[in-house]
Amino acid sequence: MKTVIKTEGLSKTYTNTAVPVHALRDVNLEFKEGEFTAIVGPSGSGKTTFLNVIGGLDKPTEGKVVIDDIDIATMKESQLFDFRLRHIGFVFQAYNLIPVLTAVENVSFIMLLQKRPKKEMEKRAKEMLEQVGLSDKLNTRPAQLSGGQQQRVAVARALASEPRFILADEPTANLDTKAAMNLLDIMARLNNDKSVTFIFSTHDQRVTQRARRVICMVDGKIVGDERHER
Repeated sequence: MKTVIKTEGLSKTYTNTAVPVHALRDVNLEFKEGEFTAIVGPSGSGKTTFLNVIGGLDKPTEGKVVIDDIDIATMKESQLFDFRLRHIGFVFQAYNLIPVLTAVENVSFIMLLQKRPKKEMEKRAKEMLEQVGLSDKLNTRPAQLSGGQQQRVAVARALASEPRFILADEPTANLDTKAAMNLLDIMARLNNDKSVTFIFSTHDQRVTQRARRVICMVDGKIVGDERHER
């Protein structure tokens, strides 16, 4: 399988604190196309920082994030914005939906930024919501949706731009067991059917039990990397 992300000597130190925080320390990893990977570890271990750095939301202090033979850590902010828009889907614990927009408008928003034709946006947004089981909630705003439904809208939005991989930061943290398992079923199906690469940051055993690769981080370092047959 093709390598979609490679990190080399990746380190991140935050110095705007009383004591410098070494969030990542010399992280060297490769992710193949179609992987379903969970990154685990205690709070403060660097999981979210790692996702933010490989997703271009934060710059490393040292090292490389190589995608398509390009080190995105060297990109200017305008280049990074365009790169994220076209290659990376994000799913956050807090959903990050726009309250005044309906489900279909929230999913369409990223395609609006990509300047796609209106008819294409509407068609794909509806298709994505149908894939996550929300074809009956197209015109519903976030406040009228359950937590599990909001997170499914967030997944549909992440997929709408046809990203090469999806970075999901604690996506099941606010969900009950039924909603979490439903969401994981959807993600696993998309991974299997569409070869979408998923990288999770999680404390949730429901996620790690479904992952085919589990990476353990402690104090910004990789201390374990295991592959499992599911």
